Amino acid sequence: MLRLLPICKSGLFLKSLSSSNRYLLHSRSSSCISNLSYGADERRRSEEIDFEFLFSACTTSDIAKRLHALLIVSGKAESIFAATRLINIYSRLGNVSLSRDTFDRVPRKDSYTWNSMISSYVRNRRFSEAVKCAFEMFYSTDVRPDFHTFPPVMKACSTLLDGARLHCWVLKLGFVWDVFVAASLVHMYCRFGFVDIAHTIFKNMPFRDMGCWNSMISGFCQNGNAKEALGILDDLIFEGMEMDSVTVATSLSICAQTNDELRGLLIHLFAIKHGLEFNVFVANALINMYAKFGQLRCAQNVFDHMCVRDLVSWNSIVAAYEQNDYPHDALNCYHQMQSNKIRPDVLTLVSLSSSVAQTKDFLLSKSVHGFIVRKCWITRDTVLGNAVVDMYAKLGIVDSAHKVFEVLPCKDVISWNTMITGYAQNGFASEAVGVYDKMKENDDVKPNLATWVSVLPAYAHLGAMRDGTRIHAQVLKKNLDLDVFVGTCLIDLYGKCGKLDEAMSLFYEVSGETSVPWNAIISCHGLHGFGETCLKLFESMLNEGVKPDHVTFLSLLTACSHTGLVDQGKRWFDLMQQEYGIQPTLKHYGCMVDLFGRAGLLETAYNFIQSMHLRPDASVWGALLGACRIHGNVEMGRKASNNLFQLDSENVGYYVLLANLYANFGRWEGVDEVRSLARDKGLWKTPGWSSIELNNRVEVFYTGSNQSHPQCEEIYTEMAVLNGKIKGLGYIPDYSFVLQDVEDDEKESILTGHSERLAIVYGILNTPPKSSIRIFKNLRVCGDCHNVTKFVSKVTEREIVVRDSNRFHHFRDGICSCGDYW
Repeated sequence: MLRLLPICKSGLFLKSLSSSNRYLLHSRSSSCISNLSYGADERRRSEEIDFEFLFSACTTSDIAKRLHALLIVSGKAESIFAATRLINIYSRLGNVSLSRDTFDRVPRKDSYTWNSMISSYVRNRRFSEAVKCAFEMFYSTDVRPDFHTFPPVMKACSTLLDGARLHCWVLKLGFVWDVFVAASLVHMYCRFGFVDIAHTIFKNMPFRDMGCWNSMISGFCQNGNAKEALGILDDLIFEGMEMDSVTVATSLSICAQTNDELRGLLIHLFAIKHGLEFNVFVANALINMYAKFGQLRCAQNVFDHMCVRDLVSWNSIVAAYEQNDYPHDALNCYHQMQSNKIRPDVLTLVSLSSSVAQTKDFLLSKSVHGFIVRKCWITRDTVLGNAVVDMYAKLGIVDSAHKVFEVLPCKDVISWNTMITGYAQNGFASEAVGVYDKMKENDDVKPNLATWVSVLPAYAHLGAMRDGTRIHAQVLKKNLDLDVFVGTCLIDLYGKCGKLDEAMSLFYEVSGETSVPWNAIISCHGLHGFGETCLKLFESMLNEGVKPDHVTFLSLLTACSHTGLVDQGKRWFDLMQQEYGIQPTLKHYGCMVDLFGRAGLLETAYNFIQSMHLRPDASVWGALLGACRIHGNVEMGRKASNNLFQLDSENVGYYVLLANLYANFGRWEGVDEVRSLARDKGLWKTPGWSSIELNNRVEVFYTGSNQSHPQCEEIYTEMAVLNGKIKGLGYIPDYSFVLQDVEDDEKESILTGHSERLAIVYGILNTPPKSSIRIFKNLRVCGDCHNVTKFVSKVTEREIVVRDSNRFHHFRDGICSCGDYW
């Protein structure tokens, strides 16, 4: 120990102190150190050192180590008081290992020493070691814990079991009546979601301070029990307690959860009256509340009047604009944030990613992704990784979304759900189902309600009713069938799989207080061509007091379009704007063009496009081109195609429509020109296929290439027999649907090889007589096949249900539900 004396004498201890303290320390600490000399009176002289002053001067680990050395030299290192001070100093400086080393060298530890060590672990977020240290104190020593022992260790509990064990010790030692210990128990049980136990402890407390009240209110709020949280808030006011800044901030969050705008305004008034509106936590909560209510002007006003803005304040205002679909304002706020030299964090980038997705700015999305990669955040934070996957998916860049998804080191259930939704919403239903199947193979992640909401639309798109019903069974098993979102997805599934009766049964079971299930059932009936039923459902919805939204009118206009209800469609399009204040989107405009076009009002449709307040996109011009194909208007078709190819030159479907239009009039040079144009761009027509599910097996037939099918010969033999029968009833092949310039015999052979006919004949061969047949086709059913199916339904006395890319066709007794209007 004597070797350490020169270190002190040489002044190295003083050199490590800050320059501002050196002068003040010189006269006191140097004199103290100089008094340390070799001799019998060493201990007496060391007592003259002002250790209290040196303790207060420790601002770095280096200084603390030198003081520790001085304590060892002076023989005071084993003192409980000095050792505990060192434990706390090392803890405050973030050096937990030295705290523990100092702690272990104390021969006789009291509760204060143990409490300091536990707090050291908690302060430095080493929670498991804190819990271990506490139980070491309980079981391995004779030291009795006091009421200071339990609050920090309860904060450190990571499992309910450890929390329950601590609760037992609290009861055993009689500390349950201590306000701080009881408040810690309340907070702990709320954190684990056991708010009922927390509430019982809270009610039995003889005295409650504001910390207890705030813990209980916050606990109910964080566990989704907003009503109970408001009840506690009312009790607090009734008992004459005055809300503090924490209470106000928590209460504002509850008002946002419950959409209680009036109470939120009253709490805001309370904050103003008591001078709390400038508190940064209260102001942040106000911004979030007003954002939830859509009151962005109020949120911005609160933000503008803040005296101090922290990172949370900036994140809140950026998120406010992003969540209310004002992405450009969100980006502007982010630029202001950078101008104020506020560094973004993970939550900033989450909001920024969503804003970029809304702006459809592909270049900016790459910049955001690059920034995140440079910060190495995407591999450290799953939430941010999920946000990037979602950003790319919403931009339609599903390949990039999948690449980011694959590199995520830790995929939680939200990661899987985001990828499934991304594929499903971009039309890649098979890929969405594939991701879901991989998710089920992962034992670490279990599908939840959001997973089923994500994958059910994919099953509906594929017509995979068998797989969809399996999820329905899981939903029933977990008693989630009455959830409005799951119920709506199941309505959509059964409706799009041709089971309208089952869809209606589910609709009557699900709560109809929101527009979501109404939208789904109206859309399903529209797909089946029951426009009048859609209008009746819409009237019932209004009678129930449910407010329609933009999706409601989109479903309604689609139904009117499919059934030729032109006047009704025009009426609701006008009322949507005038009575309900809903501005039409491009999808609404597209429905109106389709409505006019299918009815043969091509000039009206063209003029409607010219009068649009938004720039027409490819879907609007595509609807007009499809109508020109139906009604054979070549000149109008050229106008539509010219605009289409400028907007979306990579969609092969538009080239096929134009080629069909030329082929109808025998203008084969035009057909060759369009085909050549598509080939030059590397585009090829999507192969037509139809599927039928029999005996838990899905059979897929492709147009013109099914020679390898085991029943190929039987199918074509039966096809010939049926052709003879339907020709006897008046069927005449329509060669206008053949795009090749060949002889009529070959054209008829080409028509015979269409996938839907092969699937229907296969169904006839493998099902009992007069039973229903359900077919799914990936493209729009051609007019000749539509005509043939009507005759076949009459000859075979069967109901044949065909779902093509646009809608359902129910064929029975030679009549189609679409009334030949599709």
